[in-house]
Amino acid sequence: MIPTKAPVRAPLFLTAADTIRVNIASGRLDRGQVLLEGPLAELLKISRSSVKRALGLLEEEGAIRRFDGRGYVVGPPDDDTAPIRNDLKSIHLVVDEAHDETLNRPNWRRIHDQVEADVSACLVFGQFRIVESDLAAHFDVSRTVIRDVLGRLQERGLVTKSSTSRWLVAPLTAQSIKNKFELRIILEVAALRSAAPFIDRIALERICRSMAEAEAKGRLVQPDTWFSLVNEFVDLAILSTPNEDLRQLISANMKTLQASQNALFGLGLFGDALAIREIRMIGELIIVGSTASAAEMLESHLSKSRDRTIAQLKLVAVLPQPGHIAPYLIPI
Repeated sequence: MIPTKAPVRAPLFLTAADTIRVNIASGRLDRGQVLLEGPLAELLKISRSSVKRALGLLEEEGAIRRFDGRGYVVGPPDDDTAPIRNDLKSIHLVVDEAHDETLNRPNWRRIHDQVEADVSACLVFGQFRIVESDLAAHFDVSRTVIRDVLGRLQERGLVTKSSTSRWLVAPLTAQSIKNKFELRIILEVAALRSAAPFIDRIALERICRSMAEAEAKGRLVQPDTWFSLVNEFVDLAILSTPNEDLRQLISANMKTLQASQNALFGLGLFGDALAIREIRMIGELIIVGSTASAAEMLESHLSKSRDRTIAQLKLVAVLPQPGHIAPYLIPI
């Protein structure tokens, strides 16, 4: 019998470029649509560096172009279509026609999101241990794949490794929340100051209007809407900083905090409209050019958000451990 060759996996940046091409050709991505590394990386479930290479390739081909704001715009270099900032999630892009996902996604990517969700779901219920062999058996993958997944979660602060090489889920505590928000204050206030000249004011006005609409609906905001509004603002007003190192630090810290917030939302809590109102007011200060006042208000907002998050944690601390904790998570 002639041995069958394993399918050759295309580099992720090439498959990402193929996916974007398919959506441009189909008309899902209209001319003028703004393409940003962060939202695309989240949608395609690949790294920002892979998306960056894909966008660079498409720019060389003339399918997209850079513009005065941050990111790229769909259309050739000589196209004068005005930039459009539609939420990519609302466009319903085709993400699997350009390539066979089972061939092109590394094994760790196939289970990463589920492991992350399982870990996030137990953050508020104390400390848990993860046994590599149990996790590998649960997903029917090798321990090498499991170590890759856990290593990536460790980089985001969701799991830790003890001195005896045991994998532990780092519990969400008041002190850990304080530490993360202290870092947010330092990093994001600096980023906003440096980002001010590069922020798209028209797009920011649109976000502020969406926030005002969410506030008008009442004190509680649906988690999906809350995350969408907060992330849009951060991406536009904070991650517009030209300092790439600063952007990476902010993104990594935000991912850990969002996993914690998602765990709290998973217990039935809603987003707080007060936070949306504070962010809208920061945006309005940026729009009129009051950068210093916006930075001061951002610091105040993050301090209040820290206190609200700790209050939420205290609220759920009295709840019994749910029965849906993944079987490979062992309480300590």
